[in-house]
Amino acid sequence: MTVTAHRPEASARRQQAAGLAAAFGIGALFAVQSRLNGGLGELLGDGVLAALISFGTGSVILAIAAALVPGIRRSLANVWHAIRDPQNAGGLRWWQCIGGLCGAFLVTTQSFTVHVLGVAVFIVAVVAGQAGSSLIVDRLGFGPAGRQEFTTLRIVGAGIAVVAVVLAVSDQLGHPSGLLLAILPALGGVATAVQQAINGRVAQTAEGGRHGAVAAGAINFGVGFVALLIVFGIDLVLRGAPNPLPSNPWLYLGGACGVIFMSVAAAVVRVVGVFVLGLGTIAGQLVASLAIDLLAPAADKPVTLPVIAGTVLAFAAVVVAAIPNLRRR
Repeated sequence: MTVTAHRPEASARRQQAAGLAAAFGIGALFAVQSRLNGGLGELLGDGVLAALISFGTGSVILAIAAALVPGIRRSLANVWHAIRDPQNAGGLRWWQCIGGLCGAFLVTTQSFTVHVLGVAVFIVAVVAGQAGSSLIVDRLGFGPAGRQEFTTLRIVGAGIAVVAVVLAVSDQLGHPSGLLLAILPALGGVATAVQQAINGRVAQTAEGGRHGAVAAGAINFGVGFVALLIVFGIDLVLRGAPNPLPSNPWLYLGGACGVIFMSVAAAVVRVVGVFVLGLGTIAGQLVASLAIDLLAPAADKPVTLPVIAGTVLAFAAVVVAAIPNLRRR
């Protein structure tokens, strides 16, 4: 009896650990995507087109995956039937399928602001918006993990996360000229928390395990691509043609990064919740930024002690925030 009782608890803890590791990987990919999309937007002179290219390549990848894998098509059909049935058991509504609008906004802010603010300041702005809003999103029960109450450890974890990222970029915060621009990625961080929650709901309704998560990513990218296509049409009329497409193929991999972390996030949020998922991505962002600066250092952005200290502190925030989940599950 004792052994049997402990097995579900051990399995839940393993799921939590795997979810945190996946969240860390999502954050690392987000940092890479920010650098890629920011560089593409700078060379094009048009952040909207850079975001459109990112979402367009991601949409193509997911469309091919859906065409080749029957399980993904079945998951997409499950979502469609759930939306058409207003009395569906999963409670999915049409507005829960437009998380791509949030993603499109965040990617657009990457393309507009990263080359001005730098990746580090961009990330601190996103974190500032995401850390607090994810607490509220979990409290309201938007995500598939259900309603999660405010606790002292979760609030402390959010505070530590913000302090960690501010510490990591403290050397760059002495130049206030571009900080007003950081309002955009801060709003993008708020949008990210909402997006992760509702994409998790879509993946849950889609069913099919990893196929459901990929289906949620496909819907996310499709909605975002259509929205950005409309915005780019307006932008083209108002501002004229952008610069020619750059020849560097690496700059076009932002969409592929997005496909991976959106699909993984839609699956992981059901296990760890929006708040812990957000903190895991923060740690991944910091470590990836640190690795990029070490392996491909920029002359004007050396690795400093505050960056290393902030990275360590971010891990502490993740551990503190995850403690209630590990105990409860």
